Amino acid sequence: MCGIAGYLSQTQASSDRLAVVARMNAAMIHRGPDDDGAESWGEATLGMRRLAIFDPAHGHQPMSTPDGRWHLVFNGAIYNFRALRIELAAAGYGFRTDCDTEVLLAAVAHWGEACLNRLRGMFAFAAWDSHERTLLLARDPFGIKPLYVHAAADGSLLFASELNALLASGRVPAVIDPQAVSAYLAWLAVPAPQTIYRGVRSLGPGECAVWHAGKLDIKTYWTLHAAYTVNPHGATSAITPARTRAEFTTGLRAQLEDTVRAHAIADVPVGAFLSGGLDSTALVALMTRLGGSRLKTFSLGFDEAGYSEADAAAANARHLGADHHGSVLTGTRVASEIDTILASLDQPTGDGINTYYVSQAARAGGVTVALSGLGADELFGGYPSFRNVPRLARWLPLWRTLPAALREPLLARWDRGDTRQRKLADTLRHAASPAALALLQRRVFAETDRRSLLSPDAASPYAPHPAEAGLAAELGHVDLFFITSAAELRGYMGDVLLRDSDVMSMRHSLELRVPFVDRPLVDWLARQPTAFKHTPAHPKSALADAVRDLLPPELLTRPKRGFTLPFAQWMRGPLKPFLEDTFSATSVGRSGLFATDAVQSRWRGFLAGTDTREWSRVWSLAILVAFVNRPRPAPPSP
Repeated sequence: MCGIAGYLSQTQASSDRLAVVARMNAAMIHRGPDDDGAESWGEATLGMRRLAIFDPAHGHQPMSTPDGRWHLVFNGAIYNFRALRIELAAAGYGFRTDCDTEVLLAAVAHWGEACLNRLRGMFAFAAWDSHERTLLLARDPFGIKPLYVHAAADGSLLFASELNALLASGRVPAVIDPQAVSAYLAWLAVPAPQTIYRGVRSLGPGECAVWHAGKLDIKTYWTLHAAYTVNPHGATSAITPARTRAEFTTGLRAQLEDTVRAHAIADVPVGAFLSGGLDSTALVALMTRLGGSRLKTFSLGFDEAGYSEADAAAANARHLGADHHGSVLTGTRVASEIDTILASLDQPTGDGINTYYVSQAARAGGVTVALSGLGADELFGGYPSFRNVPRLARWLPLWRTLPAALREPLLARWDRGDTRQRKLADTLRHAASPAALALLQRRVFAETDRRSLLSPDAASPYAPHPAEAGLAAELGHVDLFFITSAAELRGYMGDVLLRDSDVMSMRHSLELRVPFVDRPLVDWLARQPTAFKHTPAHPKSALADAVRDLLPPELLTRPKRGFTLPFAQWMRGPLKPFLEDTFSATSVGRSGLFATDAVQSRWRGFLAGTDTREWSRVWSLAILVAFVNRPRPAPPSP
């Protein structure tokens, strides 16, 4: 795991570019405390900070091919690098290290852009071809690892693993984009490819880009449609649908063992996050079975009754024989450290504080790599959206047959109703496709609320989620379960969970791996009958059945509950001073983006109200206001 950066310009001197990249590297020391490097070749300067995972004594970057043609900086982990190494060695490539970076470099040199569909892992990399004078940028299929780019008007290009690093370059204007602010209020995060800053783009999941002679061309090399329709392994090892539930369960167990085995490979200590729930417990059970040694596990608990899973996590750990480390998180601690947490963000987010603290505990507990159960809900139907989308899809056609004279008064009435009614009105207006319907389940502020919270200059018209058009085109003929799964993978998981997981874990120099978000597993599941993957009355029973023999018996009868922090209580207690300051008229009005009266009314309504779900909206709004008020670097000099 690393942080990468680069500056390409046909007019700037190498010494100037190196100074810029050095500033970006310095801003990402937390991503790679073990090593750093920066070099120039022609108009390209590449840099990186390294967190050494494979072959820690070697693997310095930027890394170059022996002939001096290709130069690489790489963030992530390639789990099939040893298999690729054998194939590349047979093709004549020699290797000086035992790290995945050198194998990736040889793969790029040998196959070029075609190597991307051979890689199993999480990655964002940049490879400079000195002969063709082109830069290849690429991001893994699910967007586990971030990559941000700024293409300047003069044809120069800057890229980095974090937006804060791009700003530290002194070459990227730190101008908040009002449209991004509007999108954040809708989706809990700024959805890719947009970022919070004008003129900075997030390379999307499964995208690659080529920069040449001052021009950047971006294209998609992998889609979820490919997982569903294209057999990725060829005729001799084709993925075939299971014929019975028993056959599916056996096949899923094999796939899970394979993904856990691949993700547990490292030359440094590996641990896992463990809660009281199924997903992380299944991973720890498989890791314990396959690894043979006592595994370190980490969890968060709370003093507030009804929120903490500490006892359940500890019980799961005892059953599995794990070396468990539980931490108690208090609102007082979060309040005392909120400025540090805000400073670590490179975009606003309404989530992620739990990952910040459990990552801190894992790193302090002696591991450099930790596995997380993120992704299982998206693959096995664990969210309410998997229930809601089919229900809504059944009666949406009937709704559309109603005359406008009947529909419009109802919509207007629901617009004035509670949160659930306002979101329903949005869904009925904008669910033009099953993909849109699925994505709309994740709306945070309803349209009437979103517009009311913004100043007239910032209150842009309704805009769909950026993934909507692509998913609607890709998945027009698949079933609602797969469409909902795809929407969760591309939307909430990609924009919120994965991005927050990267930022919060890397803040503590911890490599976080997500075995459920694995292309071979997703490819295999995509080819299986939905009836085996998802039983509506028993969400995630497919996963439970596949590992039932390894799990604590009480886990299977314990009611499911989503992980949440006691924020509603903290916001009325230790976090209240921060929120009062953030929602003051001076603070809200500073940026000119917000409608002060509406924002303050939202805060007062939370304090007076009893809606247990309202805290998340108010908290996400507070983080947004605080973020846009942060001091930012001065504009770059001409």
